[in-house]
Amino acid sequence: MINNFADLELDENLVEAITDMGFERPTQIQAEAIPHALDGRDILASAPTGTGKTAAFVLPALQFLQDFPRRRAGPARVLILTPTRELAMQVADQARELAKNTNLNIITITGGVMYQDHADILAKTQDIVVATPGRLMEYIDAEKFDCRAIEWLILDEADRMLDMGFAPVVDRLAGECRWRKQTLLFSATLEGKGVEGFTEDLLKEPAKIEADPSRRERKKITQWYHRADTLKHKNDLLKHILTEDAEHAIVFVKTRERLADVRSLLESAQIPCSWIQGEMPQDRRNNAIRRFREGEVHVLIATDVAARGIDLPDVSHVINYDLPRTADVYIHRIGRTARAGKKGTAISLIEAHDQSMMGRIARYIQDDVKERFVKGMRPTHKKPNVGKKKK
Repeated sequence: MINNFADLELDENLVEAITDMGFERPTQIQAEAIPHALDGRDILASAPTGTGKTAAFVLPALQFLQDFPRRRAGPARVLILTPTRELAMQVADQARELAKNTNLNIITITGGVMYQDHADILAKTQDIVVATPGRLMEYIDAEKFDCRAIEWLILDEADRMLDMGFAPVVDRLAGECRWRKQTLLFSATLEGKGVEGFTEDLLKEPAKIEADPSRRERKKITQWYHRADTLKHKNDLLKHILTEDAEHAIVFVKTRERLADVRSLLESAQIPCSWIQGEMPQDRRNNAIRRFREGEVHVLIATDVAARGIDLPDVSHVINYDLPRTADVYIHRIGRTARAGKKGTAISLIEAHDQSMMGRIARYIQDDVKERFVKGMRPTHKKPNVGKKKK
């Protein structure tokens, strides 16, 4: 039974860094993936955002590099592929924090960086490279990046890489890294087309791990909903929650139009916020996330499309201003809070037509989501009687 990080047979310098980051005990995916990875096995893991998956592949990679130190300067030995530049930066930042008591070099190769800057970095010794597939392939084609030294290949959010059309590039990269010892593939889901879009020979007899973020992780999230009679009532509830309860909240909306409405509502109520939506210039998106992450603003409004792949620590509240279209998206949303062993709160604001969706969500998560009331803001409409359907 693995109860703490010391049980994972990690070096003391890594355990110290983990403790400094505030992690107390391994999440399910960490407890299951790290021993297999250290045993030299390939890994096929389903691990949605919020399950601690980054540390589940970074820690064993760091341990491997310490167990088998390099004898001379040279190119990277671990390659981590991510679908987006933003995720690459996040993974690299976390890897640097975990590696702070080592001398290992961790660099990123992504779009949006001057070619010459990368060329200068690649001329030096690297240990771990975190990259986006397209950009890395450009360097390989230009013979600026040498894959022959890669011993571990790690694919993060593999399902998203498929969605974005990266399968042929990833297969090519896997071919370039053909001397590797291990491959670790992490995907939000292993169902459907999950990972079937990649070639069969990517993984060799992998340990298959399905980390259910559900019960254990969700127990740390207190969930409830408020019924609203009208849009104005809903807006009043939102303003009340943001001013009275929420310290650091993400507000989810269903469309860009709705985002604009909520933004102007909060601005007129003098509640500072930042916001992200699909097809937004990268610099503006980065700035919005930075302001929220650094505490300049305590509210981030987001659409589901825009929120994919961002990892924000210390989110106290997730507020569903609009319910999502499916129950699994609800789980994905609320998983933004209660990260790394902390507790969190998820609140849904629902109108009469949302009641049946709330019932579907409760059945899906196999838990009852209770209704709560705000003093002086109780709904006047009768709660719709939505009969329980059989599964």
